[in-house]
Amino acid sequence: MSKTKILPDAEQQQLLDEVQVRLAEPGELPRVQSLLRRHHYLGCLRPVGERLVYIAVDKQGRWVAVLIFCAAAKYLRHRDRWIGWTHEQRRRRLALVVNNARYLLIPHRTVPNLGSRVLKLTLERLSADWQQKYGHPVLVVESFVDPEQFCGTVYTANGWQELGPTDGWGRCARDYYVKHGKPKRLFVKELCQNARRSLQAQHLKPALAMVEDNVAPRCTQRVAQIRPLTQHFKQVPEFRARVESYPLWSLLAIVACAILSGAQRGPKALAGFAKKLSQTQRRTLGIRPLPNGWYPAPSQPTFSRALQVVDADAIDRAVLDFQAQVRGQPPKEELVALDGKEPKHGGGHSILSAVSVPSQYYLGGAVVDKKTNEIPVARTLFPKLDLEGRFVSLDALHTQIDTGLDLVQEHGAHYTLTVKDNQPGIHDTIKKLLPEIPAAFPP
Repeated sequence: MSKTKILPDAEQQQLLDEVQVRLAEPGELPRVQSLLRRHHYLGCLRPVGERLVYIAVDKQGRWVAVLIFCAAAKYLRHRDRWIGWTHEQRRRRLALVVNNARYLLIPHRTVPNLGSRVLKLTLERLSADWQQKYGHPVLVVESFVDPEQFCGTVYTANGWQELGPTDGWGRCARDYYVKHGKPKRLFVKELCQNARRSLQAQHLKPALAMVEDNVAPRCTQRVAQIRPLTQHFKQVPEFRARVESYPLWSLLAIVACAILSGAQRGPKALAGFAKKLSQTQRRTLGIRPLPNGWYPAPSQPTFSRALQVVDADAIDRAVLDFQAQVRGQPPKEELVALDGKEPKHGGGHSILSAVSVPSQYYLGGAVVDKKTNEIPVARTLFPKLDLEGRFVSLDALHTQIDTGLDLVQEHGAHYTLTVKDNQPGIHDTIKKLLPEIPAAFPP
């Protein structure tokens, strides 16, 4: 900010009472940059990504201050400790924090307390303006103060908290920082009640969840966790006579890492996930290097071809082996639940999966082709599961005589099937054979 030059006493209170803050129009941005270049010790700023520019004006519309808010710093030790979030939470939720990158009180138009007044008015509307423009609010604002230039009085007067000095790094590009050796004082402020609690929560509130949805997932597995995963997928037979950069087991391991990291599973999403893998991760996942030593990332067509012809049963065995290594064997006494779901990127196919309840062990699965339904697929899945002496639960679609006989006579299992009113014969038979069972809850 610039140093204050006192106006005549008669104008001071009038300016404080009448000053207003508004968003800058696109055509006003060149003037904003010109003022910063002439009067701000850091010069002009051309932020990228989400940002808002504010102008403070008097009653006559004359400019008295300009402010720029933009993306927060990626790494701030004191701020991250103050918020209390994890590294992954910071990566996914950083858009909820903004930086007051520039604040200039225009010379010859300032009075005492004008800086704190303008800042207060700006922060009162900042989150709502961000919501209107970018579809989400902001919860925390940060700023840096050069101790050689200013004392930070404007921020402390507005209730900002000083956390300590920065480490003396500055951002020169989107993802590039250099050491400048001049630590700044770091100030922060919560824009709403319990802002920090929201940022460190296990799950964001629904109104904030879209921020995480817009952040591309990245591989969260360490090299030591990836290596044993790849060993299990090596048992899946290769379908190609000649393999260049991407062995099949390497592609399957990338798919597994994507699922474990919460990424989408379509070929396009998998290719995007693979591009974000580091060179070390790609090497560990079995990708073969190019002549220049670079480990490339598989493309969308590469994933599409592999997923269309791969041996599904072999993948199932590899997944079960990996699960047994990580979690041990599933409990024998638990209920086996079979249910079909259609993945978002399944091409119209649904997957019938068997899991143990409540431990949620994966026991096996099968693809339900468009030309059939779950009933025959379930019966082909039974022999792959260890069902002897166990209860098996299926929904009303599977309430069929042949399914019940198959479970009991062929596999020694017990069944728990749902009967609805659209099966009147079975429904009436149950009413005759079983005494009336009172409802667990009254109507």
